[in-house]
Amino acid sequence: MLTYVGKGYSPAFTANYDLIAGRLSAGEDIVIVTGPDDICQPLLEAGDAHCLTDSVEERDCIAAEDLSNLLARPIAVGQRFLLDAATLARQRAAFAQGQVRRACNGCEWAGLCTDIAVEDFAEVRVQRNSA
Repeated sequence: MLTYVGKGYSPAFTANYDLIAGRLSAGEDIVIVTGPDDICQPLLEAGDAHCLTDSVEERDCIAAEDLSNLLARPIAVGQRFLLDAATLARQRAAFAQGQVRRACNGCEWAGLCTDIAVEDFAEVRVQRNSA
């Protein structure tokens, strides 16, 4: 989510993620789930759902742990939180500095995400303006 720029596994995945990015940018809260989430839905329908693998589940746990440490609050299944501009900026700064990147190990998109962070997240689709 921090580095989503409109690229994905398929046109259906990208179109779905664009809708979700718009909802998050408009202020919809995030609900922590276990297993595939709304973003993964098109992959489940297509039958090539890598999001069901153990490695993805492990990365999700690592990401939740890193985020929990960064935000100094537990990140657990069923929790809801609002992604305000300050929190998003804090997460992106930590990502760019490598503080919340352990879950990126082995991910095919890691290089792209690094490039996006180096470019100061200029083209990302999830945006929150400080109001």
